[in-house]
Amino acid sequence: MRDLGVGFRYLLKGQRWVVRHGKQYGFGLIPGLITLVLYAAALLALVLWGEDFVAWSTPFADDWSSPWQGLFRGLLTAVLFALGLLLSVITFTAVTLLIGQPFYEILSEKVDRDVSPDGTAPESGLPLWRELWISGRDSLRIVLRAAVWGVLLFALGFVPVVGQTVVPVIGVVVTGFFLTEELTAVALQRRRVELRDRLGMLRSRKTLVWGFGTPLAAAFLVPFVAVFLMPGAVAGATLLARELSGEETGEETAATAPDAKLVSR
Repeated sequence: MRDLGVGFRYLLKGQRWVVRHGKQYGFGLIPGLITLVLYAAALLALVLWGEDFVAWSTPFADDWSSPWQGLFRGLLTAVLFALGLLLSVITFTAVTLLIGQPFYEILSEKVDRDVSPDGTAPESGLPLWRELWISGRDSLRIVLRAAVWGVLLFALGFVPVVGQTVVPVIGVVVTGFFLTEELTAVALQRRRVELRDRLGMLRSRKTLVWGFGTPLAAAFLVPFVAVFLMPGAVAGATLLARELSGEETGEETAATAPDAKLVSR
């Protein structure tokens, strides 16, 4: 259980790192703001035209008498919006990381250099287009896995009592695991760690991952919070990636002096 606390401390250290490096924090906000605008537009479109879409896709209900037609289509409209909101939560990090790949690569490298004993950071040696391709491909694989879990948990949510108590907790824990995978991927891809190996590393230290990802997933449920926490989450995930890779972390620079050493295994 010790790893739970270690994972949470990495999350806090990442947030503190970006607070102490204001320029990097502002730089890291840009991808999240872009993604937020895109998702807000998509959800607004569902609100404005979701009912029309449901009516168009259910022509068999055109001749139903009142109130059954309205109740049926109203329920489908609500389910459509709920699914859209669920997919937004599940995919927000993946899309933000894909849009912000160049931004977060720079941020992650700076964290690595700041805490590395020799002041260096691992480099993939790949061209940008190749890194974007790998990131997009792996993100799609993770999103598909997360979507399967999301649909399953959404269905279980209708089970009386359990669906309103146990299922939401499991949902946050599962989301936290996938969030951590997406975030650590920025640093681990620079180390040329493939997706299968990354998942193996995370599964070998599940409590560490849960300590980092579960509170982050819970915070991301609050509107707009994800945008402002994302830069620090990337910084913290870089520190977590060093832990998973067994890399030594030395003294931080003078700018981060109060928290001179990270927790080691």
